[in-house]
Amino acid sequence: MSELVTSELVDGVTVLRMNAGENRINPDLLGALEAALDAAENGPLVLAGEGKFFSNGFDLEWMSTAPDGQAATVVPRFCELAARLLAFPGYVVAALNGHTFAAGAMLALACDQRVMREDRGFFCLPEVDLGLFFSTGMTALITAKLSPSTAHEAMVTGRRYPGPAAVAAGIVGEVAPADDVVNVAVKRAAAAAGKPSASVGAIKTGIHQRAIDLLRAEAPGR
Repeated sequence: MSELVTSELVDGVTVLRMNAGENRINPDLLGALEAALDAAENGPLVLAGEGKFFSNGFDLEWMSTAPDGQAATVVPRFCELAARLLAFPGYVVAALNGHTFAAGAMLALACDQRVMREDRGFFCLPEVDLGLFFSTGMTALITAKLSPSTAHEAMVTGRRYPGPAAVAAGIVGEVAPADDVVNVAVKRAAAAAGKPSASVGAIKTGIHQRAIDLLRAEAPGR
């Protein structure tokens, strides 16, 4: 397993931790996440960051200086990863230990549930403030997971949601102290242990078919 993403089994739940600082999404982190999901195969899963960041979104600095053609692969590859999480044959809980921004927020939304640190860190879709926009697949992902009013506010205003506000908006299921975010996420994921993975994957795919199809239409080789 790559040092960028470590894996451990806790109470029957695979806990994947991103360990790349701000966990900005670039080819290295994407490769580590893809390999970690390959190794996990199925069953309950927790995805967490470390320190002050869950993920701060795309690595825009790397993308601005990447060799010709490489930057253009990052967004489609991320879309495939998000689609894979939406259809993953196991219950997936995101443990939002810190800032969860942009593509990092979309990564969290691709999971089945979210638990957020109660005292620090924001959930935010800041694309509007960066002069960017959402692809069709990303829009489908966000609107599949958030209520219409919350999706509209989050996408159009770029609001930063601290933990309690994120609960009130239905973005996360609950908040927890910093040292307990992963433990609470593990308990939520463990509650779904033992369910047939094929059924879980098929049901999730059926629920999110439109978002999966649109995300994969933007993925490499599609």
